[in-house]
Amino acid sequence: MGHRIGFISTRFAGTDGVSLESAKWAEVLWDLQHTSYWYAGRLDRAPEVSHCVPEAYFGHPSNTWINKRLLGTTRRDPAVTRRIHELADFLKDSLYAFVDRFNIDLLVLQNVVTIPMHVPLGIAVTQFIAETGLPAIGHHHDFYWERVRFSNSAMDDYLDMAFPPRLPSIQHVVINQGQREELSWRKGIPSILLPNVFDFENPPPQTDHYSSDLRQAIGLEPDDVMILQPTRIVPRKGIEHAIKLVQMLGDPKYKLVVSHDAGDEGFDYFHVVSELAKESGVDVRFISTRIGEVRQLDLEGRKIYTLWDLYPHADLVTYFSTYEGFGNALLEAMYFKVPLVLNRYEIYARDIEPKGFRVPTIDGVVTRRVVEEVRELMENPEHRRDAVEHNYEVASKFFSYGVARRKLQALIANVLGE
Repeated sequence: MGHRIGFISTRFAGTDGVSLESAKWAEVLWDLQHTSYWYAGRLDRAPEVSHCVPEAYFGHPSNTWINKRLLGTTRRDPAVTRRIHELADFLKDSLYAFVDRFNIDLLVLQNVVTIPMHVPLGIAVTQFIAETGLPAIGHHHDFYWERVRFSNSAMDDYLDMAFPPRLPSIQHVVINQGQREELSWRKGIPSILLPNVFDFENPPPQTDHYSSDLRQAIGLEPDDVMILQPTRIVPRKGIEHAIKLVQMLGDPKYKLVVSHDAGDEGFDYFHVVSELAKESGVDVRFISTRIGEVRQLDLEGRKIYTLWDLYPHADLVTYFSTYEGFGNALLEAMYFKVPLVLNRYEIYARDIEPKGFRVPTIDGVVTRRVVEEVRELMENPEHRRDAVEHNYEVASKFFSYGVARRKLQALIANVLGE
């Protein structure tokens, strides 16, 4: 008999990691006969299974007012404490309403008691579970100790209490081995490791009529080689290494295509990257205005494509991140059978590389050796085919929906005492 599962976060909308991974979990849970319901401040899920509370969104004015007064200082004004508790009480009432409305048996807490983007909501969830004893699974993506901006704050008491809470009815799930150790060491909380997954059991969608003209639309010539950087333009994505690589490949037909914009961290890095590309003579296409979450036409009647429309056209994916919690773009590239080159960020080196993928890598600096490995992948079709087929096979063994299905089944039985 299936259960009614309530997902809780500040936002389930768009293509951020938490929204994507929770949708995958819901798909896997549906295969196991469970129904999912959604609580957040921003939602793009079906309205009949959604409970939207705008104050639960981390970008809501009442929460940004609080955050502004919690970060970068160690003293908290009593007025801020009052606001936090008022908002937490309001949100806790809305959680009671959500659980009653859909008759929820089990909660899945998506990053909401992991990173303190919304302190009142974290407190509300913690108190709600302490009061009801409702079984819950905490799915943790980014902990506060992994982010510099939370190292100096006036909320250490709340971090101890709710990020994440130690409560007997919550089972904890992390996405990498380092988090598992840190959580145990810092909080005395045991957890299960369940990495991000992809539907490797079903092959990816191919180019269709809509996306067939994508290369022309972004101004590429038929014989250009499209090197895709499928990330936002923020410093930790290491886009300067991608520029260096293309410069060292030394062929004008290699074009670097960056899919997303600078986003919420300012435009300084964007200017640095643009300047560097100019100085290096590398042709970079910033195409974020042509990429959206859904296919549609823009105000000028031009097609907007999705990230998934891009992958089948790409010849190589660059992923030179210095830090990732897991690295979804890595699985996406393998899923679409596009070769990739990456920086050995810590989680890759520790959790992913030992599985035996065939991927050229760098350690913080682009070398001649890696340039030649990339050239071989680009120019030797047989070598390229062997590498991408091998990577698809390994990924489907370790990072497929089947892995999530087995672990979630055991977790749910465990948390419900079945």
